[in-house]
Amino acid sequence: MNGAAPLAPLEVAGRLDRLRALLDRAGADGRPVDGLLVTNATSIRWLSGFTGSAGLLLVTGDHALLTSDGRYRTQALEQLSAVGVDADIEIRIGGVHAQREALVVESGAIRSLGLEADHVTWSAQRSWDDLFVGIELLATRGLVEGLRMAKDAGEVARMECAAAIADEALADVLPLLAAAGSGTGGTLTESRFAAALDHAMRERGAEDRAFETIVASGENSAKPHARPGDRPIGVGDPVVVDFGAVFDGYRSDMTRTFWVGGTPSGGMAEVFAVVAASQRAGVDAVAPGAVAGSVDQVCREVIASSGWADRFEHGTGHGVGLEIHEGPSVGPGSTAILVPGTVVTVEPGVYLPGTGGVRIEDTLVVTENGSRSLTQFPKEVAV
Repeated sequence: MNGAAPLAPLEVAGRLDRLRALLDRAGADGRPVDGLLVTNATSIRWLSGFTGSAGLLLVTGDHALLTSDGRYRTQALEQLSAVGVDADIEIRIGGVHAQREALVVESGAIRSLGLEADHVTWSAQRSWDDLFVGIELLATRGLVEGLRMAKDAGEVARMECAAAIADEALADVLPLLAAAGSGTGGTLTESRFAAALDHAMRERGAEDRAFETIVASGENSAKPHARPGDRPIGVGDPVVVDFGAVFDGYRSDMTRTFWVGGTPSGGMAEVFAVVAASQRAGVDAVAPGAVAGSVDQVCREVIASSGWADRFEHGTGHGVGLEIHEGPSVGPGSTAILVPGTVVTVEPGVYLPGTGGVRIEDTLVVTENGSRSLTQFPKEVAV
């Protein structure tokens, strides 16, 4: 992304206050808590800008304390300053004992403390019981994750950069598939193509791949989460390529399915057409006010009308952001309401064991009057 215009800044200041506004009903049973101990590293990063591998963030009604160890003494201050929250969050650096003592002192005036139930093990919960003597510990779920679902302009800009990197990287390596279809260029295996794609994303400026790249050819393409292996890719193969890039912590996600050496015929041609129609219908359904489950239903109805309802065996999509799978779920029964700034995938698929499969996926951001695709790579099938 060298030479690109400056990105919109991340709007980190104010996130703590948005979290505090939820504390009066934060307990799993709707009870209030006086503070929240944030232990999930991704949520700590979202609230503070801190990216260290070890840290705890205690948020109370009028204060916030970040603890970590000596490896992050300089980094913590630099990162909090960079996003403008260094005056809002106190930093305490030290060993485990010193960090715990700081948390005890900070929590001295509170009567109830929320723990993130989805991120605290049973043994960790017992250790917090021993530490916070006289304080009632209450389970909370999805407080920060819920706030993270609506992205600000800076977050969307970073995801758009990640998507552009992935688009460009796929264009860089697609000639390898074309060569496999023409019988030139030597043997191209799934793992070789995946490695080339991962390298191309790095060359284009990605920090990392968003998840383990999926390249599944031939009969392997009927496995939705197949890992790339030593199978040679040849003429007449469907090839599912599911991948993404990371840019400044934010991720993209895209799937394209290709047919090597021409265009599909017979039953597979119908599968390609049906999945493409299903995906178009799902993309059209993504809009502010839409229920996530209804997007899934729209995609599922197109596939079911063609007789393959039982061959669409996963949800239609999921949220994306600092993590590759975030809320909201776009699946059967999901009641989440899409709002401007929500980023979701739409990725229906049909999988015929022993024959092959097709999946098409884009990452979309909900806008004020519809949605916009962050992933732009063309959907031509033939290579």
